[in-house]
Amino acid sequence: MQNKPLIFVSNDDGFDAPGLEALVRVAREFGDVKVVAPENPMSGVGHSVTSREPLRIKMIEREDGYERYACSGTPVDCVKLGEQTILKRKPDLMVSGINHGSNAAVNIFYSGTMAAALESAIGGVPSIGFSLMNFRLDADFSICDAYVRTIIQKVMEKGMPRGICLNVNIPSIPQEEIRGIKICRQARSKWVEDYEKRIDPSKNEYYWLRGKFELMDEGRDTDDWALRNNFVSVVPVHFDFTAHHALDALSAWEMDAVKEKQRT
Repeated sequence: MQNKPLIFVSNDDGFDAPGLEALVRVAREFGDVKVVAPENPMSGVGHSVTSREPLRIKMIEREDGYERYACSGTPVDCVKLGEQTILKRKPDLMVSGINHGSNAAVNIFYSGTMAAALESAIGGVPSIGFSLMNFRLDADFSICDAYVRTIIQKVMEKGMPRGICLNVNIPSIPQEEIRGIKICRQARSKWVEDYEKRIDPSKNEYYWLRGKFELMDEGRDTDDWALRNNFVSVVPVHFDFTAHHALDALSAWEMDAVKEKQRT
C-alpha cells in the first residue's frame, strides 16, 4: 500500500497558536501531517538558528496520521531538527503559518514564518508560508480555509521549481468580499523605526521599538496593492539574494581594478 503524502507543518507563533490549528485542519485533508513548532512565540526572528545552547523537542500529541511536537528553538531550528529527527522521509510539502499578521512586502525579511518555509525550500521541498492580515488574538482563521485548500492542492498537483516557495497573504475581510487570488511581486517598502526611551521602576533606562510601514511602490502588480484591493496575494520567493540586475554594472569594477594594478 502506497504511503499517503507527508506534509510538514511549522510556524513562528508557537505550537498552540490558533493559526497553526487552522492550517493543520486543512493540511490533514491532503495526507499525513507532522508538526514541529516553537514552544514559545518567535515572531520576527527571521532566519536565526540556535548554536550556543541545546535544542529540545517534546511530543504534544499523536494520533493516526498526525503528530505534533514543540521545539525549544526558532522556526528554522524546528525545520532543520524536525526534518532530521522526527520525519522518517522527505516531506512532499512543507507549510508554515498561518501567521498572525502581514508577511507581505518587506515583512518577509523579518518573518519567522517565511524563514521556516524558505529553509525547507532550500532542501528542495515544495513550501508555502501562509499569513492572515490580522494581529488580533481572536482573529477568525476560518476565512483562510478555502484559499489554503486551493493553493495546497495546486502545489500538490503541479509542484514548484526547486528552491522556490510561496508567500501567501490573506486579507482579513468577509470571505464574500475577497476578489480572488493574485500572483504578484513583492512591493518595495521599508519600516521607518525609532526607539522610545523609557525608565523602569529602578530608574534604569530602557528602549521600546516603534515603527511605521512606508510603501515605496505604486505598482498594481505588487502584494501590497493586491491586499489593499481585497485579493489574496501569492508571491513566489527564493533564497538567492543576488541582485542579478546589478551584475553587469558592477562587473566594470573588475576592469577598473585590473587597470589600476597595471598602472602600479
